[in-house]
Amino acid sequence: MPGEGPADVEVRRSARRRRTVSAYREGGRTIVLIPAGMSVAEERRWVTVMLRKLAAQESRRMLGDAELGERATLLSEQYLEGRARPAGVRWVTNQNSRWGSCTPAEGSIRLSHRLQGMPDYVVDYVLLHELAHLLVPGHGERFWKLLESYPRTERARGYLEGVAAAERLPRRAGAAEDPAPSV
Repeated sequence: MPGEGPADVEVRRSARRRRTVSAYREGGRTIVLIPAGMSVAEERRWVTVMLRKLAAQESRRMLGDAELGERATLLSEQYLEGRARPAGVRWVTNQNSRWGSCTPAEGSIRLSHRLQGMPDYVVDYVLLHELAHLLVPGHGERFWKLLESYPRTERARGYLEGVAAAERLPRRAGAAEDPAPSV
């Protein structure tokens, strides 16, 4: 990936792996898991392959601001009878403690860039959550009633809670040998 140097990639060799190679993102780094017996040349080749695969997956998952606005309109129609009509929806990079925010007076919704690459149902939940704030400002009973029709509310909330909890854990070198499924 452009801008991704060797310092951003960590290769972990495993004696348990025989043929599989996998990769995942962890914070700003890419972790590539390979068999212990792999040559340095094979390692280099597989790192390149896995970086390309991850980039392709992520680009398929990421919505631009225009698509995000279209998605908001569809979600509002599907779950809020079309009553929530944002003036603007966009990704922002300055929200590190929130997943999204809404300014009802302006009709603007902002989603944290940290959501990019997360499953669609999670992004949809956060977007729907912020759309509901256009109709009800707080988190009272009326607010949660609006989200009842979205079938993955609890699953998405659990996912986000898990991500937030993982971000608070201290980083330990070599903590997990094989923590992620193959790409």
